[in-house]
Amino acid sequence: MQKVTFHTLGCKLNFAETSTLGRQFIDRGFAEVDNESRADVIVINTCSVTERADQKARQVIRHLQKNSPDAFTIVTGCYAQLDPEEIAGIEGVDLVLGSSEKFKLFDYIQSFERSGAARVFTTPIEEAHEFGGAYSLEVGNRTRVFLKIQDGCDYVCTYCTIPQARGESRSPSVEFVLGQARELAEKGVKEIVLAGVNIGDFGKNSDRKFIDLCKALDQVDGIERIRISSIEPNLITDEIIEFVAGSRRFCPHFHIPMQSGSDAVLKLMKRRYQTTLYRERVEKIRALIPDAGIGADMIVGFPGETDALFDETAEFVASLPLTYLHAFTFSERENTPAWSMPGTVPHHTRKKRNAHLRIISRKKEHEFLERFLNRNCEILVEGDVQDGLNFGYTGNYVRIGIPNAGHLENTLQKVTVTGWFSDNELRGEQVI
Repeated sequence: MQKVTFHTLGCKLNFAETSTLGRQFIDRGFAEVDNESRADVIVINTCSVTERADQKARQVIRHLQKNSPDAFTIVTGCYAQLDPEEIAGIEGVDLVLGSSEKFKLFDYIQSFERSGAARVFTTPIEEAHEFGGAYSLEVGNRTRVFLKIQDGCDYVCTYCTIPQARGESRSPSVEFVLGQARELAEKGVKEIVLAGVNIGDFGKNSDRKFIDLCKALDQVDGIERIRISSIEPNLITDEIIEFVAGSRRFCPHFHIPMQSGSDAVLKLMKRRYQTTLYRERVEKIRALIPDAGIGADMIVGFPGETDALFDETAEFVASLPLTYLHAFTFSERENTPAWSMPGTVPHHTRKKRNAHLRIISRKKEHEFLERFLNRNCEILVEGDVQDGLNFGYTGNYVRIGIPNAGHLENTLQKVTVTGWFSDNELRGEQVI
């Protein structure tokens, strides 16, 4: 039996798609092994959202080849679509597959015999119109599964290469996604995370939209939790917020990309909203769902972001009832408008601004978690055990550890929060 190992970089959507590739190998008799074990085939699903992501992909390729020097190495994902020749030039890479080709791997190759030169199969992204399926991935345990419901993006944010790597926005039918969800329920999956590039755009060019999918999924028996991975502020409508507020299955957790708290910078980024709309969305959620987890993505150091404009961002973020921030330092990407924009921010300034937002994030996260001390919550227990504790997440994405009683994985447990485990984790006891 041949052995295959997979490594995924980047977003939840990439993880979901790696699972699809994995099933193709398993169906053909391969055994999956971890990255540190010797493998006959290496599959690396890459990200290219930043230059650091490209660097990380190259490091992973070399590391896995060191563990399995004779393995047949396949590289796919966004980096492979955007710069296939660069990847093909990396010593030891045997096959490079673009965004459309990844799901048809075995149409391109039947045997994994090394030839000494990489073969490249990519389709121009403007010709990529297939959805590619709604696939899922079990992430290290059986508790949380990513379900792909959308791919591609029609937005033209000036810093982003994702539309170039994944093509136009597209999605399957509601019925197709429901079929996937029912299959997962039959397998005992307790939580589904809805994943895509721009999931709020689900159903574009059809008469059924994201809210229609949410309402249909809410009726699927067996799934205890449904979590929205990330949704654009201009696409999270009052109807969606009100629906989640009244749903038993949909988690009270929203991740809403902000990118900047300055209207001037948002305009440079060509984002489809201003700060007034963002505030309205967040305050609407907090009013209807007081304990909702609300996260945001931020980019600091964008060209043209002066000290004064960054101060606007910092003040805006501090004023919002957010739970946490993911702060990213701007990374120049070729073939994007931001690559040649004036007003380049020095790297040391970008780093300083990132650190400033992280301080704000830690303060907000601590204040949010503090409100749950001595309260009862419900967690979905995961497989990891640390310092004698089983950890799991609440619906609003609070991580809580409870004493390991064994055989708790993939079960919902009522707990009383008793204190802190770390700066961003709580400790609790089972409610018997």
